[in-house]
Amino acid sequence: MPAVSEYFSLALRLLIAFGVFFELPVFLVFLAKMGLIDTGFLRKNRRYAILLAFLVAAVVTPTPDVVNQLLMAGPLIILYEVSILAVAFFVKK
Repeated sequence: MPAVSEYFSLALRLLIAFGVFFELPVFLVFLAKMGLIDTGFLRKNRRYAILLAFLVAAVVTPTPDVVNQLLMAGPLIILYEVSILAVAFFVKK
């Protein structure tokens, strides 16, 4: 049985991780407004973003099982796709 401090540590780490991950569209739109990236760049590097999502999920999740990693990487990949749409919508050439 895990101790209360371990539970709160895990909950806090996952809360912070998801909070940072959900800022991804805002961050990418900001970079696009600055002219550092565009939709072509994001589409071209999609496979690297998916790989990075799984690597980050493997580091952040507390257990080495695949289910937790998928539960963390899934929203990251969806947020990346939403970011591509947001960059296309908010940044006009």
